[in-house]
Amino acid sequence: MNQSKQLTDGVLLTAIFMALMLIAAFIPIISLVAAFLLPVPFIFYASRYDWKPAMVMLIAASVLSVLLTSIISLPLPLLMGLGGIMAGSAIYRNFSAYETLARGTIGFVIGMVFIFAFGHLAFQVNLVTEINQSMQESLTMSQDMMAQFGLAELSEEQVNMVTEQLAMLTDLLPVWVAVAALVLAWISQWVSYKLINRLERKQLCFPPFRSLRLPVSLIWIYFFALILSFFNQEQTGMLYTAVHNVLMLTGIFMTLQGFSFIFYYAHTKRMSKALPITSIILTLFLPFILLYLVRLLGIIDIGFSLRDRISNDKT
Repeated sequence: MNQSKQLTDGVLLTAIFMALMLIAAFIPIISLVAAFLLPVPFIFYASRYDWKPAMVMLIAASVLSVLLTSIISLPLPLLMGLGGIMAGSAIYRNFSAYETLARGTIGFVIGMVFIFAFGHLAFQVNLVTEINQSMQESLTMSQDMMAQFGLAELSEEQVNMVTEQLAMLTDLLPVWVAVAALVLAWISQWVSYKLINRLERKQLCFPPFRSLRLPVSLIWIYFFALILSFFNQEQTGMLYTAVHNVLMLTGIFMTLQGFSFIFYYAHTKRMSKALPITSIILTLFLPFILLYLVRLLGIIDIGFSLRDRISNDKT
């Protein structure tokens, strides 16, 4: 009976995945929504039966996607399947919401790396080169438009500065991949929690954002990368790119920790929820001033257990 139900669920969820994939490919209006829902069938199936049956489902979905569309579509089920299976397997093992999110993010990162490798090996497409070329074309087009409208053209020094900034964005590609994977993992996990709770009468949910506490080791990684950045002043080479990406990624996490502390402080002191929400809005509008203050607050909270001190003062 269990084998029969497992097979039935696998066929049904594979069909749902294929329908969502076709919607995402051919209906532009709702393609973005469908794209975020693509990992959900894999998360749901792996949360019931663990990763081994879910891998069989992934193989079936990959074969069907190639047969119904083309070999070009192969990376999509692998991306959504790997992330979904990692998250679903964590749910199956009763991991916490943030542990599940971390595993799902790792799965999506692996899937995205596969997409880059697949494009390079199968079609000789280098993503970094393509991005650089697109940025240069956009810069040239902007200069031509400014000339046509009679606006002041950029000086050579300004063009070089913009070119360096664009190159920096390309160097930070691993960070953008990690952030994109994190967002995709969070949305698909949140939707899956709602579905699982409704169908299986569970109470899966993310804990309040104010309870987020990142490991202390994150600070040591950040400061180690910061120290390396002082000894590596040349903005070229693999070491510079790696250090810069680590600094950016850990900085993002510590900024999240800083916002979490603001939410915690407002909750502990029984302040209005408008305070932490306003802090986020102001930081978005004044990032060059407030972003570093929020990040510093996150560092202090992680390193010195700031919220524990507030809790002790309260008691």
